[in-house]
Amino acid sequence: MNRLYLFLFFCVIGVTGLAQQSKPVAEFEEKIFDFGEIKEDGGKVTHTFTFKNTGGQPLIIHNVRASCGCTSPDWTRQPVQPGKTGYVKATFDPSNRPGNFNKSIMVYTNGQEPTIVLRITGKVLPREKTIEDIYPRVMGPVRLKSAHLPFTRIDPKGVKTEEMELINTSDKAVKIEFEGVPKHLEIKMEPETVQPGQKGKIIATYDAQQKNDWGFVVDQVYLKINGASNRSNRLSISATIEEDYSKWSEEQLANAPVIEIDNRVFDFGEIKQGEKVTHAFVITNKGKSNLILRKVRASCGCTAIQPEKKVIAPGESTQIIAEYNSRGMSGRQNKSITVYSNDPKRSTLLLRLTGTVVK
Repeated sequence: MNRLYLFLFFCVIGVTGLAQQSKPVAEFEEKIFDFGEIKEDGGKVTHTFTFKNTGGQPLIIHNVRASCGCTSPDWTRQPVQPGKTGYVKATFDPSNRPGNFNKSIMVYTNGQEPTIVLRITGKVLPREKTIEDIYPRVMGPVRLKSAHLPFTRIDPKGVKTEEMELINTSDKAVKIEFEGVPKHLEIKMEPETVQPGQKGKIIATYDAQQKNDWGFVVDQVYLKINGASNRSNRLSISATIEEDYSKWSEEQLANAPVIEIDNRVFDFGEIKQGEKVTHAFVITNKGKSNLILRKVRASCGCTAIQPEKKVIAPGESTQIIAEYNSRGMSGRQNKSITVYSNDPKRSTLLLRLTGTVVK
């Protein structure tokens, strides 16, 4: 009887082994290919990964997927018989992708290894940048690096200067002046007249105390070129005006105000188009000194009524009334109210009204 069991056991093992050997197997000559150094403007590069079916049944490639920047438009579409070879082509486009790259190609088969990962690597040597690349924004005869001059963060009492480069691409001298400049900004051109092919600098100085605002703010000024006004020649100047608490001592932080909200998100559920929703957000000062609400700003489509008091003593509360008008709206809505305060840990607090408007 024991001999019979042993005989059956080895039969099962043998059949299992034969079944495994009979499965298709894609044996690639290589699974990683290094293109080395290639030029960004040299065009697409392609490599063909070759494999052999070393299994006992036909191998079928169901699909091939490549990561961003890499494509696999071609592979063996017909079943690959045992002992025969197939291929997967990988193409990489180096345009606008300077630097090292490492891309994967996922090969899905009916084989013993159902998912096979191939890789292509290399380094893209950046192309020489043109004037158009360096100065993409066109304003008449001049080109700028951007139509946006960001000042990033500025202290409420601070003054900061930023510069932006431009170039005169015309064959005539260009005199640049500025229109619509607010009182908290000083802008000048250096040099005042830019010769053909010459570079110049827009130099802007931002006085945050003169601006007298909080949070992210944007101003628009306009370039007047050779005495001609054009509203298309618009330069956006932005800044985030907020206090810097990074140098506060532990004692200062321990005695600071702490802003708390009963609920940051109010879901008004489902309302009919044209209906209004009103909600009161309750703000409490959980800290040890006065909480000052610097500014309350609502997103488009939402109105925030300024709180009754902007200075909240420790332990006291106030309300911010938010009103949403659904006129002309439909579908899922998500409106925000931003509260700026002197809480050193949460000087910017975001409140939300969400819900669905049905017609």
